[in-house]
Amino acid sequence: MSNTELSSGRAVVAADDFDRRNLDWYVDKAVQVLVFICGISAVIFIIGIFTFITKEGYAFILQMDWVEIFTTQYWFPSDEEDPEFGILALIAGTASVTGLAMAVAIPFSLGGAIFVAEFASGKTREVLKVLVELLAAIPSVVWGFIGLSIMNPLIIETFDVPVGLNVLNAGIILGLMAAPIMTSIAEDALKAVPDRYREAAEAMGATRWQVIVRVVLPAARNGLLGAVLLGVGRGFGETMAVLMATGHSVNIPGSLFDSVRALTATIAAELGETAVGSEHYQALFAIGIFLFIITFIINLSADLIVRGVREG
Repeated sequence: MSNTELSSGRAVVAADDFDRRNLDWYVDKAVQVLVFICGISAVIFIIGIFTFITKEGYAFILQMDWVEIFTTQYWFPSDEEDPEFGILALIAGTASVTGLAMAVAIPFSLGGAIFVAEFASGKTREVLKVLVELLAAIPSVVWGFIGLSIMNPLIIETFDVPVGLNVLNAGIILGLMAAPIMTSIAEDALKAVPDRYREAAEAMGATRWQVIVRVVLPAARNGLLGAVLLGVGRGFGETMAVLMATGHSVNIPGSLFDSVRALTATIAAELGETAVGSEHYQALFAIGIFLFIITFIINLSADLIVRGVREG
């Protein structure tokens, strides 16, 4: 091969390499721009949602006595002569269902996370993690149907009560709904604890349970708290399952067998039946603003706690 042909071949190879590098550079830039657009779009959507609900409900916020609204349990917004907009009973219903749901979800999620992170290994761990993710993917309307068709008659027969759509029903269903996401976050927090902590405790003669209780759980407490807060946010903002399982009765509960109504369920049930722009319509959007702020604070707190654990 002559020198001219060799030089020409090298030039072709160099040109191909240059074109490939340029193509890779353009692909990288395109992916960066796409990721940036996706990330910023989430923020834009959140701001847009908050702007929309504020636009629809700000007039009600400005003209109503919020002290009376938060301290009154009477919710009769459709009364033409004397409408009542007290949301105390709705807040009590939401809080009671969410509280019971956390009482159900925390032991299940913490126990599941401990088993997956500390005891399961190999294929068993992978299968369990997949099953947890599948449980988290079940639609809320399916859980609501379970509460309506299975838990309702079961509670009536077991506890001899007239109605099975109550705080107990909704709390159990909501707890089972929140448990998968709490389990995933808690398992990540437990796995983030350095192995040297476990090894040091075992070297001092601690049993496996002593290592978990006295070393791993205290070291992962911030991540576990973040998991609980995410579960609270899920329970506080759930709509369909709560609507189907609570009985949808405006009532401050005195026991687990009382029917209640949640804030989210009130919006879902009444918004389609109100006249656009009416006082009732604006009141529902005002409730939406209240829910948005509460869930935003809960989720932001959980995110900051979990992020602090990962960075630490």
